[in-house]
Amino acid sequence: MANNREELLKTASEKFIKLLNSQLDRVEKINAGGDFTDYSKLDKIVIGVCGGDGIGPMISSVSQSVLEILLADEVKKGRVEFKIIDGLTIENRIAKNKPIPDNVLEELKSCHVILKGPTTTPQAGDGLPNIESANVAMRKALDLFANVRPVKVPSQGIDWTFFRENTEGAYAVGSQGINISDDLAVDFVVTTTEGTNRIARLAYEFAKNNNKDHVAIVTKANVVKTTDGKFLNICQNIAKEYPNIKTTEWYIDIMTAKLVDEKRRRDFKVFILPNLYGDILTDEAAEFQGGVGTAGSANIGKKYAMFEAIHGSAPRMVTEGRAQYADPCSMLRASVMLLSHIGYTEQSQKLERALDICMFEEKKIAVTGRDGGATCGDFGDYVKETMVKL
Repeated sequence: MANNREELLKTASEKFIKLLNSQLDRVEKINAGGDFTDYSKLDKIVIGVCGGDGIGPMISSVSQSVLEILLADEVKKGRVEFKIIDGLTIENRIAKNKPIPDNVLEELKSCHVILKGPTTTPQAGDGLPNIESANVAMRKALDLFANVRPVKVPSQGIDWTFFRENTEGAYAVGSQGINISDDLAVDFVVTTTEGTNRIARLAYEFAKNNNKDHVAIVTKANVVKTTDGKFLNICQNIAKEYPNIKTTEWYIDIMTAKLVDEKRRRDFKVFILPNLYGDILTDEAAEFQGGVGTAGSANIGKKYAMFEAIHGSAPRMVTEGRAQYADPCSMLRASVMLLSHIGYTEQSQKLERALDICMFEEKKIAVTGRDGGATCGDFGDYVKETMVKL
């Protein structure tokens, strides 16, 4: 028994050392990171449109058509180009046994910003190969360290922006855990100094530049003392540089409760969270806005940026023949963020205003996900008609 344990520990240790070396290599890369892309200095901005799978191609095509209307003049001038990228379907990823096939990744890297539809991630028990999430792989490959997710419900006084660290935490090596034995499995949480510095600074700069007077840091540092503790300490140090912004600290479990506290939730403006907590809390927050189908997100790096819905590919809707009734609002909200990110503020504001009218004010038609509601295309047309009037 003792010899067997020693062999198990030796095998696990070898895997762990390999994993640590890969993370130390990553630390060196992010520490050497350059400046953010200045889109105003580019001769042409290439926008990649990657439909993904499931309902992804449908909701992406609606968003693409809206963007093409808003940027028509820029396309004519040669300042903007749309590039369609196929090949991120679950079938192709399984065939290549990679979360992102090599040729698809090269195409993605040829773009400055990417509008990406949802992708299917295999899970235990579904009989598919254990391929890493395409989202996680893309965030790591393009170093998209900040997942920015806004949620707004004017009637309830909700105007939140979440800054979720995107490349570390529990997701950093989520597919590389170690089965020590049949009775013991171990996964890993990763926190680095620069990884936390850059997400915290981005959040505080956003708060300062957008007149947001409150930043909430969300961890579980009382229990997960090493990695969450490091994340909290670094955020606290960054906060000292912004004395005019109130900073509060929260544990993830109580924060999930406070978001449903009608009095307290109005106080929150900007959130900073490690990866896993940010994933959970933003799905909860999106429910106030109408569900995950209404919420878009930005994945920001220094060189690249990717914009997407926060929900999955909804394979059940496809198998049940309901894909045409998918809600495009998530991708349209992501398109608002894309336009703003590349410097087209006027177009961004026009689309955001049209969405507010269509989703919250007029609400002439509604997407329900079933044949009792509008189709994806119908709602897209409603948004386009509304934009023309603004």
